[in-house]
Amino acid sequence: MMSAAGKSGAMLEEDPDQTYENVLAEIQSFELPIEATLRSVYDDQPNAHKKFMEKLDACIRNHDKEIEKMCNFHHQGFVDAITELLKVRTDAEKLKVQVTDTNRRFQDAGKEVIVQTEDIIRCRIQQRNITTVVEKLQLCLPVLEMYSKLKEQMSTKRYYSALKTMEQLENVYFPRVSQYRFCQLMIENLPKLREDIKEISMSDLKDFLESIRKHSDKIGETAMKQAQQQKIFTVTLQKQNNVKFGKTMYINDRIPEERNEIVLKHAFEEEDENEEEGDEETFENYYRKQRKKQARLVLQPQSNMHETVDGYRRYFTQIVGFFVVEDHILHVTQGLVTRAYTDELWNMALSKIIAVLRAHSSYCTDPDLVLELKNLIVIFADTLQGYGFPVNRLFDLLFEIRDQYNETLLKKWAGVFRDIFEEDNYSPIPIVSEEEYRAIISKFPFQDPDLEKQPFPKKLPMSQSVPHIYIQVKEFIYASLKFSESLHRSSTEIDDMLRKSTNLLLTRTLSSCLLNLIKKPHIGLTELVQIIINTTHLEQACKYLEDFITNITNISQETVHTTRLYGLSTFKDARHAAEGEIYTKLNQKIDEFVQLADYDWTMSEPDGRASGYLMDLINFLRSIFQVFTHLPGKVAQTACMSACQHLSTSLMQMLLDSELKQISMGAVQQFNLDVIQCELFASSEPVPGFQGDTLQLAFIDLRQLLDLFMVWDWSTYLADYGQPASKYLRVNPNTALTLLEKMKDTSKKNNIFAQFRKNDRDKQKLIETVVKQLRSLVNGMSQHT
Repeated sequence: MMSAAGKSGAMLEEDPDQTYENVLAEIQSFELPIEATLRSVYDDQPNAHKKFMEKLDACIRNHDKEIEKMCNFHHQGFVDAITELLKVRTDAEKLKVQVTDTNRRFQDAGKEVIVQTEDIIRCRIQQRNITTVVEKLQLCLPVLEMYSKLKEQMSTKRYYSALKTMEQLENVYFPRVSQYRFCQLMIENLPKLREDIKEISMSDLKDFLESIRKHSDKIGETAMKQAQQQKIFTVTLQKQNNVKFGKTMYINDRIPEERNEIVLKHAFEEEDENEEEGDEETFENYYRKQRKKQARLVLQPQSNMHETVDGYRRYFTQIVGFFVVEDHILHVTQGLVTRAYTDELWNMALSKIIAVLRAHSSYCTDPDLVLELKNLIVIFADTLQGYGFPVNRLFDLLFEIRDQYNETLLKKWAGVFRDIFEEDNYSPIPIVSEEEYRAIISKFPFQDPDLEKQPFPKKLPMSQSVPHIYIQVKEFIYASLKFSESLHRSSTEIDDMLRKSTNLLLTRTLSSCLLNLIKKPHIGLTELVQIIINTTHLEQACKYLEDFITNITNISQETVHTTRLYGLSTFKDARHAAEGEIYTKLNQKIDEFVQLADYDWTMSEPDGRASGYLMDLINFLRSIFQVFTHLPGKVAQTACMSACQHLSTSLMQMLLDSELKQISMGAVQQFNLDVIQCELFASSEPVPGFQGDTLQLAFIDLRQLLDLFMVWDWSTYLADYGQPASKYLRVNPNTALTLLEKMKDTSKKNNIFAQFRKNDRDKQKLIETVVKQLRSLVNGMSQHT
């Protein structure tokens, strides 16, 4: 499309007159911008302005002519209209008068209405204002009431309540009336009040913290007493209801809040009801920080705490008091402490408490002190459990302390057993009356129908230590049971604990005491025999100890997994040790007699009777084996056989002693007389129960060796050696050679001037020949080996 200026320029080039007409038409039409059209008129051709103005004047004149024509055309109608108006002029004047008069009368009549209306308007305005005032007062009055309450709380030092009132004023009431000046004054006054409260509350909080620190032990002591009383009441009630011993008993009921108030009375009697909180975050942080410091002090034990039960009691009461206060603060305040905070603090404290108790209890050597410590821990745990603190780890610790308690009991009873053994005379108990007999069997389960039939006086086979040991084992069971009580364990578990601890007493403590007793130098053969008898009766009494435990715990021995007492093995081991000691001491006694032997190994003729030392030894053996009749048969037989074998070996070693260089035939004959006495003793059945010549066989090696030398039957010995039916089967060639060489040297010495006598020369040659043959036989045996 072409712009308006472009169009005008094009038109002026074609026909200027027509162009001006078109321009005027455009101006009258108001369709194109006038500026552009006028600019085209003035800018395109010279003198265009003048020509355009001429055209414009012509156009105006044409329009004026048209307007005049139109006015002329409507002139008559205008004249007619004016005429009509003039006609109604008079009526209009009348109407005006009438309207004015009517208006005047209306004004006069409405004056009173206006007055009434204005009164109504004024009343309604007043009513609206009153309503507004009432509404505003209803908003303001609670604020004023709360502020008045705040002032009252401040004056009565109820700072915690005052802080809550301030919080309500700021968050609820002041926003409603913040536009009033009195409210602004109140708002401006609150920070100062809050700061005052903060300072006062901080001072009170410090006083409160100091107060509860001082009163913690009394609070804890009161709380523990109440927990103990409640437990005693519960146990009494259960016993009245025939509750079996060992049934699990927990104190899960929380100590009532009324008790909290009683317990905390000492700490709060000078304090208001938790008004020490103040600025929440500041006071929470300060309170928790200070309480953690106090907790560390409370949990720090004294170095000598383990020496007395009072040391433990003070430690526990302070801790209980500390956490009772924390529990009370938790339940009566909002936000000062939380459950998470108290749980964290308790877990930290519990770990420290367990470490302290584990360390200090390890120094306790007195079982009574350990037992009192256990009771304190149970009361301590029950008290805190009543306040909702978990205490399972404390009961786990009690199982560790229980083992330590058993160790202290074992040490104590080791001393008791040693004293009993030291005081025993190791003789059968003499009984002179029925009362004495009944008194003993009432304490020790002994039954012997044959002994009961015997008249008084009579003797019980055991010594005094047996009933005393039995009584002390029962006392140990009672002592062990004391620790198992109140551990919240079933009867089965308690039964198992008692049996295990009793097994330790028997298999370790009593067994060790018995073994030490047996090894003591002053315990002789008679005492050893009595000890063996004693252990037999103690072993038989073990089943009564099991019944004793069963009666206490009401757990049958047939119950699955019930631990059995190992008394059998304990007393069997002790008995075997005593038997071995009998064999050892008996052999030592034989050695003492043998050391008294004073043979003249070069005598030419025997004395014709046995040596004095040997007869004394045989008499001793006869008397001691009379004592052995109270022993079990095999023990006495083994002791007798062992003694004979040892005597035989000792005599053989005497002959073969390397320091003995020479021995005469007369000495051999004297030695033979002694061996004959030994054989006679063996054949006299000093201990019943041997079959045939079993006991004599102990001297068979000596007998065959002496027979060989007495009858000088070397040809038979050398010919039959190695044959099962040999007459001298038990004679070792090396032994025969050793003894023969001793005799050869003696023969040479005694016959140095009789070497020309034919019989002596022949005997000497025979000895030398036998020696050579024996040496050859011994060498052959060595090469074969």
